[in-house]
Amino acid sequence: MCGIVGYIGHREAYPIIIKGLQRLEYRGYDSAGVMVYNEDGMLVCKTKGKVADLASKCESELNLVGNLGMGHTRWATHGVPNDVNSHPHVSNSGNLSIIHNGIIENYEPLKIELIKRGYTFTSDTDTEVLINLIEDVQKTDNLKLGKAVQVALNQVVGAYAIVVFDVRKPNELVVARLGSPLAIGIGENEYFIASDATPFIEYTSNAIYLEDEEMAIVRLHKPLKIRKIKDDTYVDPYIQELQLNLEQIEKSGYDHFMLKEIYEQPSVIKDTYRGRLLADQGIIRMAGIEDNLEKFLQAPRIIIIACGTSWHAGLVAEYIFEEFVRIPVEVEYASEFRYRNPVINKGDIVIAISQSGETADTLAAIKLAKQKGAFVFGVCNVVGSSISRETDAGAYTHAGPEIGVASTKAFTTQITVLTMIALRLAQAKGTLSKSELQLYLQELSNIPTKVEECLETNEQAKIIAAAMKDAPNCLYLGRGYNFPVALEGALKLKEISYIHAEGYPAAEMKHGPIALIDEHMPVVVIAPKQGHYDKVVSNIQEIKARKGQIIAVVTKGDTQVRELADYVLEVPDTADALSPLLTTIPLQLLSYHIAVMRECNVDQPRNLAKSVTVE
Repeated sequence: MCGIVGYIGHREAYPIIIKGLQRLEYRGYDSAGVMVYNEDGMLVCKTKGKVADLASKCESELNLVGNLGMGHTRWATHGVPNDVNSHPHVSNSGNLSIIHNGIIENYEPLKIELIKRGYTFTSDTDTEVLINLIEDVQKTDNLKLGKAVQVALNQVVGAYAIVVFDVRKPNELVVARLGSPLAIGIGENEYFIASDATPFIEYTSNAIYLEDEEMAIVRLHKPLKIRKIKDDTYVDPYIQELQLNLEQIEKSGYDHFMLKEIYEQPSVIKDTYRGRLLADQGIIRMAGIEDNLEKFLQAPRIIIIACGTSWHAGLVAEYIFEEFVRIPVEVEYASEFRYRNPVINKGDIVIAISQSGETADTLAAIKLAKQKGAFVFGVCNVVGSSISRETDAGAYTHAGPEIGVASTKAFTTQITVLTMIALRLAQAKGTLSKSELQLYLQELSNIPTKVEECLETNEQAKIIAAAMKDAPNCLYLGRGYNFPVALEGALKLKEISYIHAEGYPAAEMKHGPIALIDEHMPVVVIAPKQGHYDKVVSNIQEIKARKGQIIAVVTKGDTQVRELADYVLEVPDTADALSPLLTTIPLQLLSYHIAVMRECNVDQPRNLAKSVTVE
C-alpha cells in the first residue's frame, strides 16, 4: 500500500524515481508525486492518477534535473485522491519536504495545536501535519533535521515509513519506519530508498531493511547511521544480499503479471519443495520445523492467522493438519484476532501466513500472540520481511516476486509449505502409516507436472469467461478441502473483475443462497472425484433443477457431472488433500480472462493494494 522511492548520489534522480514508482505500482495507489532538488531548490510535481500521468505532467512542466529526489504513490487515507493531497508535502517555510506511507492517528489534535502556532494547511492529509510538526520542533528547539524528526516521531501515534529532506542539508535524507516497510539500497557513493527492493535491483544487490522504530541519516560520502527512535541508541547496520533479479520483476512476454504468475506455478511449487522434499527417500527436511520439532509435537493446538488469500490457504491447512496430524486447528482473521482477547495457552503454536511479510494486521497479531506466550512460526515469501524477522521461526515459500495484486502463486506455494509441515509432523507422530506417508510425498512431488496439465484449461476458460463476463453475481461451491478453494475462486473474481461473487460450502446452499439461483446465476462448483463427490453431484442436481448455469471443475474423465454441467474445466486426479493445488488453477484462469474481457486493470484492481501495511 503506497510506494516510496528516494535517491541520493551521482546519477540523475528523476529517471530512477519514475522507474521505481512504476515498479511499485502493484502496491496500489490513486495519485503520485515527485520532488527533485537542484540549485534552483525543490522542484515538486504531483497529480491524481497513474505514474504515467505524473511523468507526462513533469516532463511537460518542469526540468527535473538533479542528483537528489524522492517520489511517492499514494493510496488515499486522509483526504480524497487529488493533486493537492498527493505527496510530497512541503512545510510552511518551504524548507522541508516529506513522503509518507502509513497513518498518523493523532494528527487532528496535532493539527489544531499547529494552527494555534500560526501554521496553515492546504491539504486534508495527516502527512502535511507531520512535516509541519517536524518543522515546528526543529525551529522551536533549534535542532538538526535528524533530531527534529526523532523528537516529532515520539509525539505521533500511528504507522509510518517516511523520507524527509531539508533544503539547508542538500546532501542528506532522513528516513524512519514504524509498521510500514522501508529498504535502503547501498551503492558506490549512492543510496536508494524504497518500500521494497524492486526499484533499485539493477543498481545494487546490497540492502538494509529498517526495523520498526528505527531511523537512518543517509548522507553522501559518509557511512549510514541507524538509531532507535525511542532511546537514541545506535544500531549496527545489517546489510543483506538481495535474493532478486531484474528478470523476475518483468512480464517476460505475458500481457499481465497475473497471467505470468499463474503460469509460473509449476516451477515455483517445485522451488518451494526443492531440497526439502525427497519423495523417493521418504524424507522431508525443513530447518524451521526440525529445530522446533518438540514444540510442534507437544502443542495442544495450532492457531493459524492470516488475511485474504493467505487466510484461505490457512483454511486448507486446517483440514490437512487435523487429518494428518490429529491436532486441533483454529484459523483466524488476523484483523479480528488482534482486537479481541484471544485465549492463548502455554504451548500453543501460532502459524502466521503472509505473502509479503508486511501485512499490518498479521504483524500486530504476531506481536499479540508472542506477548501471550505462544510460539510463532511464519510462512511468507519475502526474505528479510518484517514477519520473517518478528516470528520465532519460519519457512519461506520461494515463489519469487508476486507483482499482480491478486495472489495466485502465493496461494499454491503457501499450501505446499503447509502440507510439507503437516506431513513431517505426521511422520514424527506416526499418525500416518509409512505407506500413506509415502503416497502423499510422491503425489506432492508430482503436483508441478499436474499443475502444467491444469494450465491446459486456458482455452476452455476463455470460452467460459465469454459466457460469464456480463453476469452481475456468481456463486462458488465446494466441499471439504475444496470449500476454501471456492472462497478463493470467488475472491479472485471479485477483486479483478468487480463481479460480486460469494463462496460457500456446497451443503450450505440450501441454508439461504439457493434463493438466488435462477437462469441468470452462474454457479461454479468444484467437484473432483476424490472427497464428497456424490454429495456435490446432488447439489449440482438441485442447482440444475432451478435453471442455474453450472460451471464445474472436475477430474479428467468425469462423465456424471459433465452431463449435468453447462461447462466443465478438467484437472488431473490426485489425493483429496492435495486437490486444492490443482482445482484453484482453472479458477485463476477463469477470473483472469473475465477481467480482461471486461477491460479491467488486472494487475492493479481499483481500490486494492498488494500489501495492506496500514489498517
